[in-house]
Amino acid sequence: MASEDTFKKLIAHAKEYGFVFQSSEIYDGLSAVYDYGQYGAELKNNIKEYWWNAMVRLNENIVGIDSAIFMHPEIWKASGHVGAFNDPLIDNKDSKKRYRADVLIEDYLQKIESKINKEITKARKRFGDSFDEPQYRETNQRVIGYQTKINETKTRFVKALEQDDLKEIKQIIIDAEIACPVTGSRNWTEVRQFNLMFSTQLGSVSEDANTIYLRPETAQGIFVNYLNVQKSGRMKLPFGIAQIGKAFRNEIVARQFIFRMREFEQMEMQFFIRPGDEMQWFEHWKTARMKWHKALGFSEEKYRYHDHDKLAHYANAATDIEFEFPFGFKEVEGIHSRTDFDLSQHQDFSGKKIQYFDSELNKSYVPYVVETSIGLDRMFLLILSNAYEEETITKEDGTKDQRVVLRIPPALAPVKIAVLPLVKKDGLPEKAREIINTLKYNYNCQYEEKDSIGRRYRRQDAIGTPLCITVDHQSLKDNTVTLRYRDSMKQDRIKISELNEIIFNLVNMKTLLEKL
Repeated sequence: MASEDTFKKLIAHAKEYGFVFQSSEIYDGLSAVYDYGQYGAELKNNIKEYWWNAMVRLNENIVGIDSAIFMHPEIWKASGHVGAFNDPLIDNKDSKKRYRADVLIEDYLQKIESKINKEITKARKRFGDSFDEPQYRETNQRVIGYQTKINETKTRFVKALEQDDLKEIKQIIIDAEIACPVTGSRNWTEVRQFNLMFSTQLGSVSEDANTIYLRPETAQGIFVNYLNVQKSGRMKLPFGIAQIGKAFRNEIVARQFIFRMREFEQMEMQFFIRPGDEMQWFEHWKTARMKWHKALGFSEEKYRYHDHDKLAHYANAATDIEFEFPFGFKEVEGIHSRTDFDLSQHQDFSGKKIQYFDSELNKSYVPYVVETSIGLDRMFLLILSNAYEEETITKEDGTKDQRVVLRIPPALAPVKIAVLPLVKKDGLPEKAREIINTLKYNYNCQYEEKDSIGRRYRRQDAIGTPLCITVDHQSLKDNTVTLRYRDSMKQDRIKISELNEIIFNLVNMKTLLEKL
């Protein structure tokens, strides 16, 4: 099945089974804004818990805060957001559609790279074990031509971004013959910059500070609290401050479901270090964060690093962890060496001394920072898109059946256990409730008695429940139940007294954290 078709089915599935709804849907919705349903909220909370425990609980030198969304407007001048937080936009005159010019070029480069990968895949099948990919890349004329086109376009693109040359960005689009994805038209307007921050009014902050902004990132809330945390926690370098919170960006070209939204959630950690140690810690957090992702058990081929072609004004090194979504490899998390830019800027703009006294060196300095920043909503989409599977099952009588299953890592699953009485009589519902009452303090459980047991299994598969407990008449006699596993559909007869230990070993968050 084509990736695009799979993605459409995933979006429909997310709504049908209570994961994600269009915001304000009964009023025809609000573009690029979404609500999380009953199972979506649980999955989000579990992702947050996994990240928070990995960052804060497992690292003695990292603490967490929760800063306000509303912040003094001078903060965004100091950070550079007021003057430089822009996207280059371009309109197609025929389709009337608006696009990010940089994304059009990046998608164009990715399409050429996909052509190279197809050539390599065909060659690998043709030559088998004797295939030498590096040699093939260096000698095959078609691959060389594709790679030359990528290199030349990328060189022009990076230079244009660094020089903020909007005319050159448009010229690249023209020279590459990039067309509107909707109509195929190449009738483009000029490229122009658009600031992404939402502004609003907040009483009277001061005579010249009535306009404030919804924060476009959570990082600045950490930086302006650096002194408070360092002093109150008696923190010594190196140490980190973590935060989970909402951020807001006026994305004109919002697309791809919850991948790019106007209201979203970030999980960020700023790690404060001695100047000169930044590259060592940059490499450390690159490795640590990739390990966190791979602990979920998804295919390693779906992950890759992508070093930035153009560094942000505050960075001296930056890389993204990308994941292969149904619409291609896209950024999920960024690791950035931010130098001392942020703290120095806030020191200058606030007039407050923001320095650290290093007793080993016997001197004070503004710390450097290495940042890890992950989009919670993108992580949510990563898990859903990788977990969604349409599976054909062969029954015992040889007939075929279909099921849709979400193979969500058990520790993150919204519902951990479904307890199902075989019938709605003969004391079975009461026995099932008794079991739930012993498990619900440790796990999110669900009781269900409507429809046949097979249909109930299918519903639980569709929301990603890793375990189903079926209570039948034998349960009343010998206190055993049938434990059914989502992924294999295998069923075991288990003593009720053994359930807690079996469930803990499969679904507890500890199973993920021990891999880190």
